[in-house]
Amino acid sequence: MKQEHQHHEEHASHAHQTNHEHGMKHTHEQPTEHHNHNDGHHGNHHTGHAELFKKKFFHSLFLGIPILIMSPMMGISLPFQITFPGSDWIVLILATILYFYGGAPFISGAKDELSQKKPAMMTLISLGISVAYFYSLYAFAARLIFHHQHFMDFFWELASLIIIMLLGHWIEMNAIGNAGNALQKMAELLPNEALLQLDDGKTKMVPLNEVQLTDKVIVHAGENIPVDGIVVNGESTVNESLLTGEAKAVKKSIGEQVIGGSTNGSGSLTIEVSATGESGYLSQVMTLVSDAQKEKSMAENLSDRIAGWLFYIALIIGLLAFVVWLSLTKDVNIALERLVTVLIIACPHALGLAVPLVVARTTSLGAQNGLLIKNRQALEIVPAVDVILMDKTGTLTEGNFTVNKIASFEQAHPEKEILRLFAGLESFSSHPLAVGIVDAAKKEALTLPQFEQINTIAGTGIIGTYQQKNWKIVNAKYLDQQNLTYDKESFMAYSQLGNSISYLLENDSVVGMIAQGDQIKPDAKNMIDSIKQRGITPVMLTGDNQQVAELVAEQLGIEEVHSELHPEEKDQIIQSYKNNHQRTMMIGDGINDAPSLARADVGVAIGAGTDVAIDSADIILVRSDPSDILHLLSLAANTNRKMKQNLWWGAGYNLVALPVAAGILAPIGIMLSPAVGAVLMSASTVIVAFNALLLKLD
Repeated sequence: MKQEHQHHEEHASHAHQTNHEHGMKHTHEQPTEHHNHNDGHHGNHHTGHAELFKKKFFHSLFLGIPILIMSPMMGISLPFQITFPGSDWIVLILATILYFYGGAPFISGAKDELSQKKPAMMTLISLGISVAYFYSLYAFAARLIFHHQHFMDFFWELASLIIIMLLGHWIEMNAIGNAGNALQKMAELLPNEALLQLDDGKTKMVPLNEVQLTDKVIVHAGENIPVDGIVVNGESTVNESLLTGEAKAVKKSIGEQVIGGSTNGSGSLTIEVSATGESGYLSQVMTLVSDAQKEKSMAENLSDRIAGWLFYIALIIGLLAFVVWLSLTKDVNIALERLVTVLIIACPHALGLAVPLVVARTTSLGAQNGLLIKNRQALEIVPAVDVILMDKTGTLTEGNFTVNKIASFEQAHPEKEILRLFAGLESFSSHPLAVGIVDAAKKEALTLPQFEQINTIAGTGIIGTYQQKNWKIVNAKYLDQQNLTYDKESFMAYSQLGNSISYLLENDSVVGMIAQGDQIKPDAKNMIDSIKQRGITPVMLTGDNQQVAELVAEQLGIEEVHSELHPEEKDQIIQSYKNNHQRTMMIGDGINDAPSLARADVGVAIGAGTDVAIDSADIILVRSDPSDILHLLSLAANTNRKMKQNLWWGAGYNLVALPVAAGILAPIGIMLSPAVGAVLMSASTVIVAFNALLLKLD
């Protein structure tokens, strides 16, 4: 693989100057009481938390109902309240159990936040329920020992707070689990066993982890394919929709590649294993999605900072409210009620959930549609992109070249000999142009010459020796630079028809030429039009000759074209746009695009196939479909809109809620109790969760 990629990279700028550049690098807890919103394991991790909060909610509800029935709300006897001698002791005991049992996740979380010197959501919740419990304990003791009946407890508020908080967290954990369960769904795609074909022709069912490279496995109709591999026998259609987003069943026959986790159709296939375990496509996709969900984004860092500020703001407002109300009413119960209400309503729970839940939904949704997000911060930059620069071959055109013309310039080398020599030298490359030439030679059943000492001419072509002669495949630009004579009129004629032209040199003498044509992808024109409608400038960067580049650009409506480029020149052009303070996105599909993908503000690898781990790309589009670029733009715009909406729901409502909780509207008769504050806080959390789940691709 490494050698092939090396030749491929070297050859990418050769005679035709197309620079398809397709080659790619192949890379090959038990839930605690407190939950971490930034934990990337959105599947099992949050499922564990959901079960924890579900159990604690129902147990706490069982403990809390007697408290709600037997204790007054803010000193007011309720119509359904039941009291009898000793009922206050039952309330005290149940409230104590409820505080230490139901409040445990919040107290544990507060310890974690304080140990990291980052007080936030859990600290606020813990502060609220702790103030309510310990003051109630003091009030109970004061009534018992000193018979001060004006000391009012908050056991009713404590029970309602803990029950509502646990319910909110349970709903939240379920929402996160639902949003991030794409990884679990993907993991379930691979069967546990594979039907191995032995050397003697017999078959044996073996555990999947025992399957080795080059083994042959048989997949019957309707079964999930267990490994990545090449079909060596049989023909069928394969459903790859959950892996690549391709809705149609893909026909597979001998020599074609299949992906582990896809579903076989009506035929039976024998597959030679090319990748297993961590090297398989599905495993790489899951790693990318998991890493993207773990990685903090700019919006998430902002939400963390807001949560930290909110803690201190709430604490200051709560203490001020306590002091003001105590001085106005001389009643510690009323003052304490304001303090507790402020602390509860300010809990930045929805804020902590706002961005992670959107990200979990985005990465899962993207993975199911063939959009793999490696760098979440890049996704936040996409809506601000000014310029989209893209390679031509493989991005805008099919990259399936066919030989349209073979020309011989010497009688000693007829056209079939020219094709044979071309194919012999090109056989060392997997570049699309090379593949087209080799395929043409195979159709003619030509025996290829064995070249030796294969090397590249940097950014220009390829050279080798055969029969003690030096042979080169180069482009017209090289011929001009070396002042070598060739037929420029025929070059112009074929170039203007959209052909890429390659020349064969024998000891620096031009002996032959091949012209190859490529087709523009069906959705490319619509993609370019849509990009322009969004106010983004499309720019073509290609190594192909000027005539071909301008012809394709004219058909697609691209006004800015840079042709006959070496990889380093693409990199320089992107830097020039950035120097003009323009946000750039580079779309390419090969190893020679790596510098450009890394240089751009957002690097997008298109048509990655099973080589999903290209290091320099921020986002990978599995299919070579231009419409996926529009899906990416839509997903990025929708994601950023949801993040902003959730940040406002998570923190913005405090602009109104905190002053009201502090009692600023008391003169007109509007006062919020701690229980109402808890309902409002939990409601904002639920709104944020469901708002994130409404995120769609288009």
